[in-house]
Amino acid sequence: METNLNEILKQVRRIEIRTRRLSNDALDGRFRSVFRGRGMDFDEVREYVPGDEIRSIDWNVTARAGRPFVKKYREERELTIVLAVDVSASGDFGSGKRTKREIEAEIACVLALSAVKNSDRVGLLLFSDRVERYLPPRKGRTHALRLVREILSCRPQSQRTDIGQALDFLDSVTRRRAIVFTISDFQGAEAPALRQALRKLRRRHDVLALQIHDPRERALPDVGLLTLEDAETGELVEIDTGSQRVRQQFADEAKERGELLRRALRGESIDGLQIDASLPYLPALIQLLHGRGARR
Repeated sequence: METNLNEILKQVRRIEIRTRRLSNDALDGRFRSVFRGRGMDFDEVREYVPGDEIRSIDWNVTARAGRPFVKKYREERELTIVLAVDVSASGDFGSGKRTKREIEAEIACVLALSAVKNSDRVGLLLFSDRVERYLPPRKGRTHALRLVREILSCRPQSQRTDIGQALDFLDSVTRRRAIVFTISDFQGAEAPALRQALRKLRRRHDVLALQIHDPRERALPDVGLLTLEDAETGELVEIDTGSQRVRQQFADEAKERGELLRRALRGESIDGLQIDASLPYLPALIQLLHGRGARR
């Protein structure tokens, strides 16, 4: 047990080192400008930093000080981020160097450190087909790294997925308006139930969906007879990957599942991003945030 804990701590440290630069250099300004609302209650002024909205500049203070200052509102100071992370069995799959769970943890770390750098609060919900762990939003780097450790060390009670139930729970415990990142492979997500849960959560919170997928879940290699196991149900299926028809059918079904998810998110006006676990995720994440900033 101690060896396992030490390995997890080393893994958390590696993720922190790898993501610290990404958080500082690439996401900081975008994160701040996209998610910080202008609020209603004026709080104070502070010096302008790259990424602040030009509209928030206090021109009177700027003229007196000789350098730009922006107005700070109470809503900015109280921003809350919640990371809803899928820890069901399908996340343990990875055909490359890292599993989908490890990619989830790294993305969560980037988002958490970006929020903490701005003195925002970050919370965590780990879910399968039930709530596995919930940590209320708090501030601080130590808390952010604890969230990553919880993701990596979680041994879920269930192998299956029920995103709708997780989002319903989150809606019931998150009283204040929050930015909710749902990080999952979205396998086993029934479109009608998912849309209903997203619609309910979307009424009070800003929701984003990040889907992590492995390339082998969308395209089969030509390796002859192959036995596939559903990680969440344990069902075994033997298929002939040497057949072009079989490989095409597999790819078509995967594409259809992805399109169903896109339609569900689009129907509820929720920004979504599909992340290939074998490719760098940061450019796509930056593009997502840039798109939101441009629309705002």
